Amino acid sequence: MDDGDDRDDGNRSYGHKSFKRSKSHFADRITADGRDGHPVAAGRYRLVVSRACPWASRALVSRRLLGLEDALSLAVVDPVQDDRSWRFTLDPGGRDPVLGIRYLSEAYDRRETGYPGGVSVPAVVDVSSGELVTNDYQQITLDLATEWTALHRPGAPDLYPRALRDEIDTVAAQVYEDVNNGVYRAGFATGQQEYETACEGVFRRLEALAQRLERQRYLVGDTITEADIRLFTTLVRFDAVYHGHFKCNRWKLTENPVLWAYARDLFQTPGFGDTVDFDHIKRHYYQVHTGINPTGIVPLGPDLSGWLTPHRREELGGRPFGEGTPPGPVRDAERVPPRGRP
Repeated sequence: MDDGDDRDDGNRSYGHKSFKRSKSHFADRITADGRDGHPVAAGRYRLVVSRACPWASRALVSRRLLGLEDALSLAVVDPVQDDRSWRFTLDPGGRDPVLGIRYLSEAYDRRETGYPGGVSVPAVVDVSSGELVTNDYQQITLDLATEWTALHRPGAPDLYPRALRDEIDTVAAQVYEDVNNGVYRAGFATGQQEYETACEGVFRRLEALAQRLERQRYLVGDTITEADIRLFTTLVRFDAVYHGHFKCNRWKLTENPVLWAYARDLFQTPGFGDTVDFDHIKRHYYQVHTGINPTGIVPLGPDLSGWLTPHRREELGGRPFGEGTPPGPVRDAERVPPRGRP
């Protein structure tokens, strides 16, 4: 999903009273039985992401943890959009080498010309037809975990264990409403009371999550689950963009001992931090959101070296991958450039 650009994200709406994020317009599912007409198949689909976007980052992490690199190819768009939205200017000739398009909007147009809304990531595109299949950021990762199991790597973790789904769903809903989306409601608020209400909600939920994580390593159960992925993608952006750019500045992540240690634990876990590009994150937020930052100046900070410091969360126990194993090394073509890493 787009990161809140007030020009072209169709998954948001703005009113005089509050920021609202609408549902994904294209919600077809890719399933093992193909009941929506899109069966799981290796090589059939391409995942299009922006490393700047927290919603797309969920899919990046899930794909890595589950070992779906061979089954689901990856396209990374430029973090800075133009008037046609997400573009493939990072690729030679400015075209995606698999889909052959310059803009993600071309895949949207092949699916539905003149659809209501903007162009958002993550997006899954059918390679043979070039048509968008889904931009349902909430469902994509759940389906990767549960419908793509035949293509998971040996030792892949269970990110959505059946016995814990109700609890995962409850925690994820709280995280979404108050944290994932809450920072946007604060950042795009157009009135003082609207901003204060959203900002207070962000920190009230973060403090509750910190209390929960004082006594357990992960949000639900003793392994990494979908809930952790959804919280991580906001926490990893917190000090870099949400604290200053979105005015969520009651305190920094680095000032909360529990959440800072939890975030570092995940960041240092293979599959999490190795998908994060801080350069893309900062350039997107500060250069695209001109309504908030009209100068387009990208700040030099914060210092990122702390992400690699010891966290001692292993003392709480837990098994990051359950009965499974860590993913292998990042493929050369998918490595985050040095400028985007701590």
